[in-house]
Amino acid sequence: MANWRIRSARKIGKLIPNSPDSIVINLIVPATILVLIVLWQAAANYTNIPEFILPSPGAVWTRFLRSLEDGSLARHTWATLVEVLGGLAIGILAAALLGYLIAKSKFAEKILTPYIVASQSIPVVAIAPLLIIWFGSGQISKILISAVIVFFPVLINTIMAVRSVPEDLQDLMRSLMASRWQIFLKLEAPSAMPVLLGGLKIGATLSVIGALVGEFVAADKGLGFLLNVSRGLYDTAMVFVTVITLIAMTLSLYSIVVLLERRLLAWREKP
Repeated sequence: MANWRIRSARKIGKLIPNSPDSIVINLIVPATILVLIVLWQAAANYTNIPEFILPSPGAVWTRFLRSLEDGSLARHTWATLVEVLGGLAIGILAAALLGYLIAKSKFAEKILTPYIVASQSIPVVAIAPLLIIWFGSGQISKILISAVIVFFPVLINTIMAVRSVPEDLQDLMRSLMASRWQIFLKLEAPSAMPVLLGGLKIGATLSVIGALVGEFVAADKGLGFLLNVSRGLYDTAMVFVTVITLIAMTLSLYSIVVLLERRLLAWREKP
């Protein structure tokens, strides 16, 4: 009887998502953004700060519309997005494969871990010029820089995720004559997925930073290139537009991972 009441309450909660708490939470972010815009507008209107240092929100909006009309913002955003997605894919794939190997093999851990840890002592801004020299100033070098910065956090989360799988459950699967692939598909992958998706959230945000670092070093397109050019021309309104676009891109990637997490981990919800 108690279980039936709990299940009924959960169903009602899903049918009525706009509870007072959820309404307050949904209003906090828009209200905060509105307050910041008002304060920003007030600072631009009632101070003696020149517009090339602090443009008003209206000036930024006008510059945004102009960049949309001439196609420059869309072109540079697409270039950065290709680099981000390419670096994210390569970094995640390499980290997942190597992380699984290290988690399963003590020998591989002893051999590879010192080199992996040593590689992280070198800042990505120091590696970026080398990758650009070796692979050119095109998008390939930016993709590799993004992959490098994504690799380590996803690797660590993969190792932790695989090792968090209970050993007694693995023994149970073996006693049932499950194959190596069945153990991975039915036990290891579902058990490790929460930690792995946590690493993916970090990687999604870092991939944008990696692409931006590469574009700062050498590029002829991309949001990093646009940011450099705008800064050099004292087009501060365009600098704001570029920064806001980068924030929107990062939030979009993070939101996609959150939606993916909800879909893949739906099985954890109690009936």
